[in-house]
Amino acid sequence: MTRAGHSALNEELKQLKSVERPAIIRAIAEAREHGDLSENAEYHSAREKQSFIEGRIKEIEGLLSLAEVIDPAKLSGPIKFGATVTLVDEDTEEEKTYQIVGEAEADIEAGKLNIRSPLARALIGKEEGDSVEVRTPGGEKAYEIVSVRYI
Repeated sequence: MTRAGHSALNEELKQLKSVERPAIIRAIAEAREHGDLSENAEYHSAREKQSFIEGRIKEIEGLLSLAEVIDPAKLSGPIKFGATVTLVDEDTEEEKTYQIVGEAEADIEAGKLNIRSPLARALIGKEEGDSVEVRTPGGEKAYEIVSVRYI
């Protein structure tokens, strides 16, 4: 996991533990005061949200405990985890930039490409100027690697 991904998960964990968890506990207590719990929609909704929050806390704690933090700025050479890669689609000439990151921090809309994705797997080990062909659900795609940076 990158340092930025690790920091983001730590911030989310802090938010869940110090803000979300106490708020949901107050909401449950307030809903209990409304009487009969069997027909109390507020109570059931609050309990469901509490279950989600507790599950997410456990998930993040597990991810952080197993995480190996890698600083991409200290890397160089062919494409590997942490690389920021600029590609040109050989069919449409559209340019895209992605950073190859771990599963927990992947967000394709933000340009964070999951290392287990078909595109990332095809890019690993390649260098600037290389072409890669990727089998995607929509068919074969060809990309040219314009630049590789480690930031």
